[in-house]
Amino acid sequence: MGCGCSKLSVCCWGSEITEPVLETHSVENEEKNELDLPAFHEYTVEQLRTATSGFAVENIVSEHGEKAPNVVYKGKLENQRRIAVKRFNRSAWPDARQFLEEARAVGQLRNIRLTNLLGCCCEGDERLLVAEYMPNDTLAKHLFHWETQPMKWAMRLRVALYLAQALEYCTSKGRALYHDLNAYRIVFDEDGNPRLSCFGMMKNSRDGKSYSTNLAFTPPEYLRTGRVTAESVMYSFGTLLLDLLSGKHIPPSHALDLIRDRNLQMLTDSCLEGQFSNDEGTELVRLASRCLQYEPRERPNPKSLVAALVPLQKDTEVASHVLMGIPHGEAALPNLSPLGEACVRKDLTAIHEILESIGYKDDEGAATELSFQMWTNQMQETLTSKKKGDVAFRHKDFRAAIECYTQFIDVGTMLSPTVFARRSLSYVMSDMPQEALNDASQAQVISPVWHIASYLQAAALLALGRDDEAQVALKEGCVLESKKNANA
Repeated sequence: MGCGCSKLSVCCWGSEITEPVLETHSVENEEKNELDLPAFHEYTVEQLRTATSGFAVENIVSEHGEKAPNVVYKGKLENQRRIAVKRFNRSAWPDARQFLEEARAVGQLRNIRLTNLLGCCCEGDERLLVAEYMPNDTLAKHLFHWETQPMKWAMRLRVALYLAQALEYCTSKGRALYHDLNAYRIVFDEDGNPRLSCFGMMKNSRDGKSYSTNLAFTPPEYLRTGRVTAESVMYSFGTLLLDLLSGKHIPPSHALDLIRDRNLQMLTDSCLEGQFSNDEGTELVRLASRCLQYEPRERPNPKSLVAALVPLQKDTEVASHVLMGIPHGEAALPNLSPLGEACVRKDLTAIHEILESIGYKDDEGAATELSFQMWTNQMQETLTSKKKGDVAFRHKDFRAAIECYTQFIDVGTMLSPTVFARRSLSYVMSDMPQEALNDASQAQVISPVWHIASYLQAAALLALGRDDEAQVALKEGCVLESKKNANA
């Protein structure tokens, strides 16, 4: 099996695979799992357009990018909460009432094992969902397309448990059905913990596509009836256990053949050598086999899965981000640029010097003319306001800079991220951090991948005493700056 131990015992592969697991453990205390999240909210298209910088291509985080029928964007609300916005194909939900009812029902769920649904938008032909944003990719990425290190055995067991707990919670709330459960539906939060995406709980009865993956991975009863049941979800859970064990997406029929033939070399990820014991491997294969039973009634329920997975957990005292090798906290900011370091130090003078030296070169391709007005006297006066603002900014007359830049912005002929950035710093210098944050956010709306906008958000958030959010903004700025330098 490549695990550095003796061969798995025969009972694992024989008739005992259907032996029931003792239901001795329930999901963690529910109150402990409840999160401090806002109530479900209905957003306008304009709010979500602003949050995603106009549904910018740069903000797409879903697989297959803009070619996918339903695209997921990352975004940020006015209160700085980071969100994931799923924008459905216009024909996906023709029944607006059904969409709202489904969204409101899923939006009542609140649990630490889910990416919780925060809201939706149903306006005209638009159908959008708003969920918590998870910054650390999907299980598919970490299992099948890893770059720095393969996922450790202890983390794979944790993924299985957390997913089982998510399904147990949903079942307890009357939402046992999950559509197309697969490795792309599990995402990792900022602490490296796996969460089940809430998007899979939304089902359009007219859609008819509960499984988008290869038919080889769909439950046999779904192929017969076209209906998803709670037992179908357990079958999909079994395919995920195979993914975790093998590090590959093996069709269940092939995996069961390997189990019957005791051909474990093909079933087990060679990267796991020496990381788990005979009993652990036996139990995981046994669970997968039970989930993949042809007869739905012979499959376990989420509660029994949790009971079986809890005793298998290893390295429980080690944080998930450590097991995953994900930079965390200040460690996530290894190579800050001078501007990033100045933000960390709250050195506003240094930030001013850097913005002054950069000038307007980052506006190329980002500043947007809103009309093709002739060069009228009003236009000339507008440009004069900007020039006066630049002079005041250079001489650190920040009140005057705010006044002049405001005159330029209010005319609305041209949107310049640099002007918003300069006014943002001027607001911080004038002890107006909330206004500074608003301007830094607006700069990012105009130019979604501009790292300076993120850094200035961090400076404003630090001035507001919102240090945790400032750390997230700093990390975002660092990532964007690294990408810019790599493409330079």
